Amino acid sequence: MRADVRMLGALLGQVLRECGSPGLFEDVERLRLATIQAYDEESTHAFERATEIADSFSIERADEVARAFTCYFHLVNLAEEHQRVRILRERDGQPGREGAVDTVATAYAQLRREVGDDEAQRRLDGLRFQPVFTAHPTEARRRAVSTSIRRLSELLSQRDVASEGGAEQHRAHRRMLEEVDTLWRTAPLRAQKPSPTDEVRTVMSVFDETLFTTVPHVYRRIDDALRGEDSGASAPVVPAFVRVGSWVGGDRDGNPFVTASITREAAQIASEHVLRGLERAIERIGRGLTLDAEGTPPSSMVVALWDAFAAAEEGTAAEIAARSPEEPHRCLLLALAHRVAATRHGASNGYGAPEELLSDLRSVQDSLAASGAKRHAFGGIQHLIWQVETYGFHLTELEVRQHSQVHREALAELDAGGELSEKTQEVLEVFRAVADIQRTYGLRAAGRYVVSFTQSAADLANVHRLAQYALPGTPPVLDVVPLFETFADLQAAPEILAEVVEFPEFRARMAATSNRLEVMLGYSDSSKDVGPVAANLALYEAQRKIALWAKDAGIALTLFHGRGGALGRGGGPANSAILAQPPHSVDGRFKLTEQGETIFARYGEPAIAMRHIDQVAAATLLASSPSVEERTSSAAARFADVATTMDAASRERFFSLVKAEGFAPWFATVTPLEEIGLLALGSRPARRGLSVESLEDLRAIPWVFAWTQARINLAGWFGLGSALEAVGDEALLKDAYREWPLLQTMIDNVAMSLAKTDERIARRYLALGDRDDLAKLVLDELTLTKEWVIRLTGSNGLLENKPILQRAVTLRSPYVDALSLLQLRALRELRAPSGATGSGTEDEQRRLLLLSVSGVAAGLQNTG
Repeated sequence: MRADVRMLGALLGQVLRECGSPGLFEDVERLRLATIQAYDEESTHAFERATEIADSFSIERADEVARAFTCYFHLVNLAEEHQRVRILRERDGQPGREGAVDTVATAYAQLRREVGDDEAQRRLDGLRFQPVFTAHPTEARRRAVSTSIRRLSELLSQRDVASEGGAEQHRAHRRMLEEVDTLWRTAPLRAQKPSPTDEVRTVMSVFDETLFTTVPHVYRRIDDALRGEDSGASAPVVPAFVRVGSWVGGDRDGNPFVTASITREAAQIASEHVLRGLERAIERIGRGLTLDAEGTPPSSMVVALWDAFAAAEEGTAAEIAARSPEEPHRCLLLALAHRVAATRHGASNGYGAPEELLSDLRSVQDSLAASGAKRHAFGGIQHLIWQVETYGFHLTELEVRQHSQVHREALAELDAGGELSEKTQEVLEVFRAVADIQRTYGLRAAGRYVVSFTQSAADLANVHRLAQYALPGTPPVLDVVPLFETFADLQAAPEILAEVVEFPEFRARMAATSNRLEVMLGYSDSSKDVGPVAANLALYEAQRKIALWAKDAGIALTLFHGRGGALGRGGGPANSAILAQPPHSVDGRFKLTEQGETIFARYGEPAIAMRHIDQVAAATLLASSPSVEERTSSAAARFADVATTMDAASRERFFSLVKAEGFAPWFATVTPLEEIGLLALGSRPARRGLSVESLEDLRAIPWVFAWTQARINLAGWFGLGSALEAVGDEALLKDAYREWPLLQTMIDNVAMSLAKTDERIARRYLALGDRDDLAKLVLDELTLTKEWVIRLTGSNGLLENKPILQRAVTLRSPYVDALSLLQLRALRELRAPSGATGSGTEDEQRRLLLLSVSGVAAGLQNTG
């Protein structure tokens, strides 16, 4: 990896010398070497020297330098991803390797030991992993930049397999230089915000390039590991356990640009993509199925299906038969591909539902198996079946989300009986859109309706009332999902749920779905509400109580985790978080939001996507094993007093900061909060309409993003030091860290967050606010938290127990520092009194700041 970084860095240096303005490369090197020295030596003098260099540039040169460092981070990220893929490929096929415990195969083996073969298979059959892609705006890269990086990734792979010094290696090197030149010349900032439809199409690229083909390969690899040589020769034991959800085009909470027409369009775009993918996949498998009728005779069902197609599509059938003489299975598959194409075009000869296609594919599979062609039946045909089971004709299960207050206001208008406002008419139109989508693409295509800020059972009943207003007597089928976000709402959740399941609409829907119920938990707003420590503890307790209530009531509960990419929004490794959940709260089903840069980081590259899905599914399967449940429950009981103390102390400390008089405007001054709202990240507004005089309606994303940009990362750790200090017993806390999964996950995540802070730079940001008391409060808590985390992890420094992660952070930090110094320079100018600007216009300073924001986001990665 180091060699790749050096090579890519050298290519960038060559491009800067060839294409940059005179002296650019030398200026970049001066700042780079100065920040490395300042980081390595931790000397005040070296840091001041780096600051002087950053401040000495003209505004034009500072702009170019910021772009250069941002390009460098894109290349470093690429090299790291490429190395991860290399390692995964080297490990491939080594089931006994060290560290392989986090796979579905090994989790299943452990379950068999603990609960027996039959019960383990039952749990595998019920396994469900559902990532839900959201449009929350944390991906700072333009799509053009992402595309350029993807091309570079392909060239790196070609270079890997080329002969040393050979023509192919020289060709790859030349093309990489050309691509780095493209990356340098591509404007790094979007000229305008993407529309919701743009966001839908961006997410679709992940399906087209990765997920559509990757997910069945995940199933196959697991089946291979479980069954060895038998895999692919008989029916698989692995179910199609992935279901992909989407809020893109459906989440209208605070986003006025997401309308009912956008929701309809999002469903249509997704269906177009999956049907096109299925058509190509069936045709590809079909063309290869050149098995003659004599050696592989078709079943009567296959003959009947072909005859029915030939009668309906005489011309097309004749063309297919002419190309595939005496190859009945090939003929039928090509006929199925033709029918899928007809479905995509809305023709009458298409399929009415994915179940019809599944039935036809299973008929082909049964015929092949019966005629002895088992490898074909349970090879390529099984992949097609898995794809249809996973994606249907809809691709993503589109979910609607709206704020409970919007529902209350709409119902007040409707009950009053007067003329309806445009806003209320739009609320009703959403239900009609859902009904249309269900009629066109099936019930799985849409139907979940998430209610933000659920504070009472009435908030959930209101959705059904509105549906009746929209479509009297014929409302769409709805699964109304409460979203509990604030600390108070999390505490009230069990009582609200107990009341709502008695409502007739809920009872009827649960009766139709084997008593299933879904509940969503918000991580980011609860963290902004009471601080990250108290929020984590409250989330655990809420899950514990909800899970126990559901178990006692015989309800099949799915908890939907509203996690973001950043630690302040529930981020961090998903598999370790799953294993730290309360008993009965997972039960083989795990659903979470994926957003912004985490979508592309986890699902943008096939090998990494396969590994991520396998890891998360393994943890989901293992979380309900007796050993894991015993560990989490006994630890929670043993350390209950520790949790109580930490909760109270952390909240008190957090409130002393955020409830201090003047905190909100101070926060907006010492971070680039206002400027972040100017970045064309996504279609959604950064705030729910209020000024920074109040944090109440500030979205959690800019809250987290702004602290990250200031290199403080406060949203991920503030209050933990005080919480641990209040407990005080180091031996007890070390035991808790070792034995209590919740605390271990919390501290490990905080260690990563702290490692990405920089106190010297943080001090400069805090100094912009002229509030020494608040700055001292932040810095004191930072010092205290670092001390405790280092003590509990048994190290001399942060992340010493995770050397690979530590090395990655250490390699990046000096380069992030360079961008932070440029950002600070711009922020100081923008915060200066009017007319006191040192160099460059206000627009130029703002552009420099936004460039640095994009670069810091690329450098720190889990930013939003």
